[in-house]
Amino acid sequence: MGYLGLNRNILVALGVSLLVSAAVSHYLGDQDIHINTTATTATDYVVFFSVFAAAFYVENRKKYRIESGGTDTARLYRDLWRLVASLGVAEVVYITCRWAFQYYLLDAGHEAYIASILSQLASTVIYLAVLNMSVRITRLYRND
Repeated sequence: MGYLGLNRNILVALGVSLLVSAAVSHYLGDQDIHINTTATTATDYVVFFSVFAAAFYVENRKKYRIESGGTDTARLYRDLWRLVASLGVAEVVYITCRWAFQYYLLDAGHEAYIASILSQLASTVIYLAVLNMSVRITRLYRND
């Protein structure tokens, strides 16, 4: 898969979660900003990981097959561990930024769906930078 495939899958998942979370934020527009921000961030998180996991599986399902038809479990687990470590660090940064940005924008009086979209876009830039740095540190795509 490599960096390009990982970033493509992430961007697809982020695009889908952007649309869904903006709709949820708009729907909850009359709620307290704490509730709106938390529900929108949770929706974003669930949708993102559902789409990302599906895209990651589709793209990598043949990568871990061995000639006998089995699975190279050692390689699969090693790569999954590195992926989880890389995503974990980036997700903590993303969720923190996403929640704070959306709360600030809602508190400043922006429409709920606009606050959701802007906070997700800003957080995504930071997320991708941290994720790609983490992937390099964990050597997820080093030559085996």
